[in-house]
Amino acid sequence: MTSSASAPARIRIGSAPDSWGVWFPDDPQQVPWQRFLDEVSEAGYEWIELGPYGYLPTDPARLADETRRRGLTVSAGTVFTGLHHGPDVWDRTWAHVADIAALTRAMGAEHLVVIPSFWRDDKTGEVLEDRTLTAEQWRDLTTQTERLGREVRDRYGLRIVVHPHADTHVDSEENVSRFLDATDPDLVSLCLDTGHYAYCGGDSVKLIETFGERIGYLHLKQVDPEILAQVVADEVPFGPAVARGVMCEPPNGVPALGPVLDAARRLDADLFAIVEQDMYPCPPEKPLPIARRTRDFLRSCGTPVRAPDTPNRPGK
Repeated sequence: MTSSASAPARIRIGSAPDSWGVWFPDDPQQVPWQRFLDEVSEAGYEWIELGPYGYLPTDPARLADETRRRGLTVSAGTVFTGLHHGPDVWDRTWAHVADIAALTRAMGAEHLVVIPSFWRDDKTGEVLEDRTLTAEQWRDLTTQTERLGREVRDRYGLRIVVHPHADTHVDSEENVSRFLDATDPDLVSLCLDTGHYAYCGGDSVKLIETFGERIGYLHLKQVDPEILAQVVADEVPFGPAVARGVMCEPPNGVPALGPVLDAARRLDADLFAIVEQDMYPCPPEKPLPIARRTRDFLRSCGTPVRAPDTPNRPGK
């Protein structure tokens, strides 16, 4: 995704397995990967993420065939890291990252979404560690993330985009700002997930306007403010909060996505904006109608999305 002086900046809209209720490589409550690919294409999206590694085929030739014949192209892979634990976890982290980075590169994508590890379990709510990092842990988080950015760039030609996420240590406006201030912009960019940032009290438009040069990728998502207020008051973990419906269908929640997209356009940068509506678990017939309505809504915000069932040229 390379911009030039002669080409206008673009926001490329896609979707992800997450919007089909997919959180894990293999889970009986999730739709089969073939159905996800069929329906995301049918809904009118061109770009997809890999989702949890192992959900989609991991053989590049097979995955390329499966996506190409449906008019789909991969925008990014996703990895989970616990880099605040310091150099001792590097080898284990890299073993997890390398396979995903290789598949992401093989599919022609240029981004790797990096999600920090949870401080409490997203399914059970078990507290795994303190929700506040020490000064030493912050140093480990930032220096090891820079190392990851350098290694992924040098070995695979990918750009890491770190994803602030509920129930992780990079979540609120304060923590996101602290993280960005302490990391090298040449090595570390941000994946702004509008829903997670609102979940944690942040203002996405303000973040874009303040740290515009660090915004490398977008996830479009909304939260239901009434359910969120209950979740915060009851200290509900993220997984059960999703089961309550805290992440909702646009445009029924916050933040308003029109102003977010307008702010992103003002950056004059090419960006992916991937729709994600956490719905794990969900009935298998639920995602497709939501995906279609969301596609139509994003068109109303002035963001091009190809029409459903329109043939699309393979490749980038």
